[in-house]
Amino acid sequence: MNNFLSGLVLLGLVIAWLVVWIVLPWTVILALAVLLALWLGLTRQGRRTLSVTRVGLSTLSQRLGSTAVIVVGIAGVVGVLVALLAMGGGLSATLQQTGSDDTAIVLRGGAGAESNSVLTRDQVDVVESAPGVARDAQGKPIASAELVVVANVPKKSDPTTDSNVAIRGVGDEAWKVWPNVRIVQGRKFTPGMRELDVGENAQRQFVGLDVGKQLRLAGQDWTVVGVFASGDAHGSELWGDSKSVASAYRRGSSAESVTVRLASPKAFGQFKAALASDPRLKVDVSTTRDYYNKQSQGLSKVIRIVGITIGVIMAIGAIFGALNTMYAAVAARAREIATMRAIGFRGLPVVVSVLLETMLLALLGGIVGAAVVWLVFNGYTASTMGGNFSQVVFQFQVTPALLWTGIKWALAIGFVGGLFPAVRAARLPVTTALREL
Repeated sequence: MNNFLSGLVLLGLVIAWLVVWIVLPWTVILALAVLLALWLGLTRQGRRTLSVTRVGLSTLSQRLGSTAVIVVGIAGVVGVLVALLAMGGGLSATLQQTGSDDTAIVLRGGAGAESNSVLTRDQVDVVESAPGVARDAQGKPIASAELVVVANVPKKSDPTTDSNVAIRGVGDEAWKVWPNVRIVQGRKFTPGMRELDVGENAQRQFVGLDVGKQLRLAGQDWTVVGVFASGDAHGSELWGDSKSVASAYRRGSSAESVTVRLASPKAFGQFKAALASDPRLKVDVSTTRDYYNKQSQGLSKVIRIVGITIGVIMAIGAIFGALNTMYAAVAARAREIATMRAIGFRGLPVVVSVLLETMLLALLGGIVGAAVVWLVFNGYTASTMGGNFSQVVFQFQVTPALLWTGIKWALAIGFVGGLFPAVRAARLPVTTALREL
């Protein structure tokens, strides 16, 4: 019963330590590593621990198979975890880069996204003339009434299957509202014509989007006349004249959203208040930064939860692999450990040495997993469904922070995988251990 209770206490302490470990900043962990190094080098118990650790490490060549189980298992955990988190981070960054604090987007009240919104021509006029909207040299408001439709275009990765791509109908002012969108090949579409400018990401993903090519959309032929770069979610879209798009898809004179450039970020409050107090309107107003942040939160959260869940499941498997390996290593060295304890070595050096050995292997596995993910996935281009049920093309972002998260997970797995075998080695009666083969 005492052993059972002590085991429960130890398990509770381990869980509490893991929770604390995950949230510790790198500066605190570095400080702990320095303190451990000082203890190993300056104290008698520490030097004894180093001696025991050296003996354990010297036997690794004799158990390469079991050692590889720890390294490969932990590398797999780190690789999967960091890759999924990098996917979520890349998608979130792409959408967040789309917005800014000096532009605002107006949707029908309660719409939540452009695909659910409809604004009449009269409502668009009211929004464009509201106070707080920036104006050009001719006194015209810098505002873009936009609509988004979804078309089916085959992907280069699978030309036999069509995928959704967003076609955004915009006016001349859109290029001023979104100054980061710039033509890098060809020219801008001509108002009133069935011409398209395509984002660089869309061109890389879909078939037939080179300059001069024609697409059959809504029963009509459209010509690709330019390619634009934006560095954000717009790079996954096709842009055309709003009136031409509305006519082809029978949208009349309505729009889904109005995006305006504000006189300054501070003018947002005035702009929002004016629209909220106008009885002709029932709209939602937000900065484009806030709007696209909200669009990314849901999917990014799901990706993060899935990544952590899969990581935990794989981590449990890696922990059991480490436990089996280290229990076998302790059993094989039972006589050796008992002999050291008989000549004066206490339990602490034995416990710490087993933990050090396991965590060093875990660190190696973490580094391998992080390196593979960085080499394979950093900058890797992928696509997923966006808020308008169209493909959003983005790049994985394997940041130093994510790599550090993977390393922390690896060390945590190594600690748990080595703790219980280490405690068993320290508790094993000397006489019993000396009798074991």
